[in-house]
Amino acid sequence: ALGAISAATAEFDGGLTVLTGETGAGKTMVVTGLHLLGGARADATKVRSGADRAVVEGRFTTAELGGPVAVQVDEILDSSGADRDDDGSIIAARSVSRDGPSRAFLGGRSVPAKSLSSFTNELLTLHGQNDQLRLMRPDEQRAALDRYADIAGQLDRYRTAREAWLEARRDLEDRRRRTRELAQEADRLQFALKEIESVSPQAAEDEALVSDIRRLSELDALREAVHTARSALSGDGDDGTGFSAVNAVGQARAALENTDDAPLKALAEQLGGALTVLVDVSAELGHFLSELPSDASTLETKLARQAELRTLTRKYAADIDGVLAWAKEAAGRLAQLDVSEETLAELERRVDGLQAKVVAAATDLTKVRVKAAKGLSKAVTGELSGLAMSGAAFSIAVTPLPARADDSAPLVLSSGTVAHAGHDGVDAVEFGFAAHGGSDLLPLNKSASGGELSRVMLALEVVLAAST
Repeated sequence: ALGAISAATAEFDGGLTVLTGETGAGKTMVVTGLHLLGGARADATKVRSGADRAVVEGRFTTAELGGPVAVQVDEILDSSGADRDDDGSIIAARSVSRDGPSRAFLGGRSVPAKSLSSFTNELLTLHGQNDQLRLMRPDEQRAALDRYADIAGQLDRYRTAREAWLEARRDLEDRRRRTRELAQEADRLQFALKEIESVSPQAAEDEALVSDIRRLSELDALREAVHTARSALSGDGDDGTGFSAVNAVGQARAALENTDDAPLKALAEQLGGALTVLVDVSAELGHFLSELPSDASTLETKLARQAELRTLTRKYAADIDGVLAWAKEAAGRLAQLDVSEETLAELERRVDGLQAKVVAAATDLTKVRVKAAKGLSKAVTGELSGLAMSGAAFSIAVTPLPARADDSAPLVLSSGTVAHAGHDGVDAVEFGFAAHGGSDLLPLNKSASGGELSRVMLALEVVLAAST
C-alpha cells in the first residue's frame, strides 16, 4: 500500500516505457516504488493511510543481457549472496514500515539498500518530471558526457596522478611553512649533540664514578687499613713487635714437617697452603696501596668529571646510558629535519614532474571529452528530430575550468591556461541548445523552455542508454 495505490502489478518490457495518466492517478507512486527498488531513501509518510507498511517487489529477467552488464550483475549477486529463482530471474524487494526502518531484499537475502542501488543501476533508469532540472547543473552535464564517452580508465589515471601531485605539493608547502620552526629545532638538536660530544660520556660511566669517588673519599682510612693488614701479615709495621703472621705460620709448618707423624705432616701441608694465601694477600695489599693516589687531586678530577656528567643527566636523561640513547635518537631526528636549499629544490623538481603527469592525464581526458562531445551532440540532435523538434540543435562545449584567485590547486596547462585541477578534471562542460534554425545556440539553462528541456532530457537518456 503506497500512497494512492493499495495494490498494483505492472510488467515492463525492455527499452523505453512511458507512464501517462490523469492527475492523481498514481503515476508518482509507481515511480516512487521503482525508486525504492533502486535503493532510494524510504519515506514512511508515503505508506498508504490505514496500512502498516508498503511493500514493493520487482522480478528482473536478465536472460537477454550480455557483455559487461551481465558480468556486473553476476558479481553483485555473488557479493550479496543472492540467489536466482528457478527460472533464472532475480527478485528484489523493499519494505517500508510506518513506524520502523525499511528493509531491502535481493534474491531472498536481506541486504543494505545500497546493494539494491548497485543492482538496479545496471538494469533500470528512471526519468521523472523533475529529473530534467538536473541538466541545469554543470556537474550533471559533465557526468552525462563522461557516461557517453566511457572514460572511467582515463579518469582513474588522472585522479591517481592528481592525488600524488597534490600530496607532493602539500609536503613542499609544509616544508616551506615550517622552515623556520624546523631550523630552530635543528639548531637545538645540533647544540645538544655538540654538548654531549664535547663531554664524550662512556656507557655506565656515571655509575663507575660513584664507586671511585666513594673510595677516594675514604682514602686515609683505606691506607691505614692496608698498612695494618700488611703489618700483621709480614711484620713490617711500626708497632715494634716484629710479629709476622707469615713467619709464625712458616715456623709452625716447619715444626710439623720435622716430625715422623703422618697426621702432623698432613697438617704441615695445610699450613703450607695457608702460607701461600698469606703471601699472596700481602702482595695484593701492596699493589692496592701503590695504586692509591698520593694526593687529593685525583678525587677532585673525579668530582669535576661527575659534575660534567650531571650537566647532561639534568638535561637529557636520568643516567648516562639514557643520555647516549637520547643522542642517538636526536641524531636520527636531525637527519629528518633537512631543510636545506637542496632538499627544497629536490621537492620542487618532484612536484614539477608530478604536475607534468597531471597535465598529460588531464589533456588526454580533455581530448576524449571533446571527441565524445561531437558524437553526443550529433546523436541528441538526431533524437530531437524524432520528438517533433527537427529544427533544434544541441551542442556541448568543453573548455578549461578557470582557476580561482584563491585556488588551492591551480594547474598550468600546455597551452599556458591556468585551470582548476578538480576531482573530475580541468574541463567545464556546458550544454547548448537552439529550439529552431533561426535561433542562436545558447546555454541550455537560458534557452530551453520546460517542455523543450524535458525533450532534451528524453533524447539524452535514449542516446546514453544506447551507448551503454
